[in-house]
Amino acid sequence: MTEQTRSALHRDINASLGRTRLAIGAAMIVERGWPLVLPLVIVASLFVSLSWLGLFRLMPDMARLALTVAFGLAGLASLYPLRFFRLPSWAAIDSRLERANELLHTPVQAQTDRPSGKPDHFADALWREHQKRMAERLGTLGGDLPQTRVPERDPWALRAAAALLFVCAFAFSFGPMGGRLGDAFKAHATRDAVAPRIDAWVTPPTYTGKAPIFLAADASPDMPVISVPEGSELSLRVTGGSGEETLAFTDASGAARDIAPMGPAADPARPAATGPAATVRQFSDKLVAEGRMTLKSDGDELDSWGFTVIPDNPPTISFVGEPKRAVNGTLELNYNIEDDYGAASAKGEFALEEVQSPNARPLYGAPEMPLTLPRRGAAKKPVKATRDLTEHVWAGAPVKLTLHAVDDAGQEAESETKTFIMPERPFANPLARAVIEQRRLLALDANVKPRVLDLMDAITLRPEDTIDNLSHYLALMSARTRLKMAGSDDQLREVVSYLWQVALGIEDGNLSAAEKRLRQAQQALQDALERGASDEEIDKLMAELRSAMDSFLREFAQRAQQNQQSAQSQQGQELRQSDLQRMLDQIENLAKSGNRDQAKELLSQLQDMMNNLQAGRPQQGQQGQQNSQMRQQMDKLGEIMRRQQETMNETFRLDQMQRGQQPGDEQSDPFGDNRDPGQQDRSGQQGQDQQGQGRQGKSMTPQEFADALKQLQEGQGQLEKDLEALMKGLEGMGIKPGQGFGEAGESMNQAEGALGKGEGDRAVGHQGRALEALRKGAQDMMQQMQAMQGDQGGNGEGGRQQNADRDPLGRPRATTGPDFGNSVKVPDEIDVQRARQILDAIRKRLGNALSPELERSYLERLLELK
Repeated sequence: MTEQTRSALHRDINASLGRTRLAIGAAMIVERGWPLVLPLVIVASLFVSLSWLGLFRLMPDMARLALTVAFGLAGLASLYPLRFFRLPSWAAIDSRLERANELLHTPVQAQTDRPSGKPDHFADALWREHQKRMAERLGTLGGDLPQTRVPERDPWALRAAAALLFVCAFAFSFGPMGGRLGDAFKAHATRDAVAPRIDAWVTPPTYTGKAPIFLAADASPDMPVISVPEGSELSLRVTGGSGEETLAFTDASGAARDIAPMGPAADPARPAATGPAATVRQFSDKLVAEGRMTLKSDGDELDSWGFTVIPDNPPTISFVGEPKRAVNGTLELNYNIEDDYGAASAKGEFALEEVQSPNARPLYGAPEMPLTLPRRGAAKKPVKATRDLTEHVWAGAPVKLTLHAVDDAGQEAESETKTFIMPERPFANPLARAVIEQRRLLALDANVKPRVLDLMDAITLRPEDTIDNLSHYLALMSARTRLKMAGSDDQLREVVSYLWQVALGIEDGNLSAAEKRLRQAQQALQDALERGASDEEIDKLMAELRSAMDSFLREFAQRAQQNQQSAQSQQGQELRQSDLQRMLDQIENLAKSGNRDQAKELLSQLQDMMNNLQAGRPQQGQQGQQNSQMRQQMDKLGEIMRRQQETMNETFRLDQMQRGQQPGDEQSDPFGDNRDPGQQDRSGQQGQDQQGQGRQGKSMTPQEFADALKQLQEGQGQLEKDLEALMKGLEGMGIKPGQGFGEAGESMNQAEGALGKGEGDRAVGHQGRALEALRKGAQDMMQQMQAMQGDQGGNGEGGRQQNADRDPLGRPRATTGPDFGNSVKVPDEIDVQRARQILDAIRKRLGNALSPELERSYLERLLELK
């Protein structure tokens, strides 16, 4: 290597050495300065992270200022270690460079060193040669990485948590709830407050059927108070505002009560897009007393509403008349239930009048009797409930009955207590009566089991003399064996039930089972209608009811054929099964068309008809003769009412002719009681002359007109005489003529006088009042007849009544005159078809996919009314 070449190499090495020194110096500055700057960086990152997370925005001003000052002090404290920072010297840099490259004999330092002592040309030349040789050994030098030794000072790596929090806060700051760096230095008062929005409404209890009441905002104190049902719930929501709103209720006495807010003060589900988040405060309270609700914010009143509470009075329940026995032995109750919004439930509570022995062990408790509730919103009228309690062991014993009602608010009411004898099933067979008596003894006190066994032994002692049917003897011996082997109360109850079946078999054979099945089917259908069962369940129950009724009628007809006297007494009364089937079809159609209230009324009428059918047994002796006389009097009354109707129609026709109008221009009946063709045929003979005059129209001469009025006057007078004869006949039977008959006689007399004066208009009015009075008198007469029959039937047949004006199905006979308006009004076939057409149209409209959502919701609610 020449001298020139060595000099050039030396220059290159010095340039490379300078760059390496700079890199080593920067690394040393970093490793000395980073540990000193790290505390300041951590404090700053925590402050920024909390700002981006929105913590300073949610904190009160005092807490926000305190935390900001704490961060400031921590930042100042983290600056203190920086005073210990020193820049590295060139010697330290060269020494770090030699260590990093593992150079021997300090070749880097030799490039800057100078020989000591006096200058010497030989020594200088020798030193330069040494530097050149050391420079040749340097070659390519490399730098070194900083070694901060931070892990030695932070072995738990807490600095990583600060870094992770910083990254998460940075991402969160771009969201709607993200904070800003200036939130720590901005007071709440300087922020833009969200204007409060107040939503308030009152929700009445569900059972009241009332809609929610929405309260107007900015209500002035002089606005009228709002009437709400007791127990209504006030709901209030404040969106925005300061978030410090309070709600207080002040009652009529001036006592104030604060209402605590519900849930958190802020609702993250409804944030604002920019600016501060809107807070939501919700309040809820029950309104049970009159007072004023006031909403305030920071002492300022925002809104107030005055309320007056409509009290929810407890229900009332009372008897209408006395509990009585129906014609088929069921217990029949008539009662009134009144409540502000309708009762929730009602029942009858029974108790024995005679106190049982303390040592007695009864097998059965009091019978249960749920009561039918009146339809909400319907007119107030007595409610009727029937229950077959003849199978209960208390049947035939004096009991106390108290009616109990409960409304939806939990308030209870009780009626007065009635004492009566619980209806029992009459048994004509002595053997059946004996079995029932033993059954009652065992059920009321299980301790008398030995005595019952002795009684059964006595009955079966000589079966060939006392028991005609061998199957009855075998049933009694089976019952005795079961009773002897019974050891628990459950087994004894099974014996009691078996004794009832034995008694029924002895008395009526299979008819009792068919009757029980019919009653169960009727009760099941009634329960389904009350709870709003589906159409499929209604179809199933109707099929069961038809089957049970067919079985009952078949058994009843077989027994009627076996009784010659009963068959003779039933002559002239036609019992057609098609009538019952038609009524069942009407019940099914009404239930499916949504008119279930009328379906229940028609089912109740069907039950009464079946009761009358069971009670339709022959009347003997004096009682049968008296019933025949009653029917004759009813026939006479019906004839009088028919003739009075025809006389009124003819008077009206003649009066219209006198006024110059054609009879065909007006209705033949001024009161809308049009006659059927059969009735017109019956009246043809009596009004033949008048009809002939009517055909002449305006061609009647004054003389003919006067003769027609004279005939009507004579006919009216004859009706008055016939009514007097009817009243005398009723008095002879022990029936007091009602006030309606007296009013009818006076109106007939006035009508006769008006006809004599030629005043047809006045005569028609008096005749109409006479006809109405006859109907009132007929109703009173029927009630007296039914009372007489009930008193006479109670001695022989256990209180069974047989209405003289109705056939065994409970329908008015054709010979009893017109209907007096006390029957159940049932829609005809046209109404049922119309209801079906409306339901089909609703379903068709609901199936249209293009119908608006509001319309579809309304139609669905209409169908839910079924």
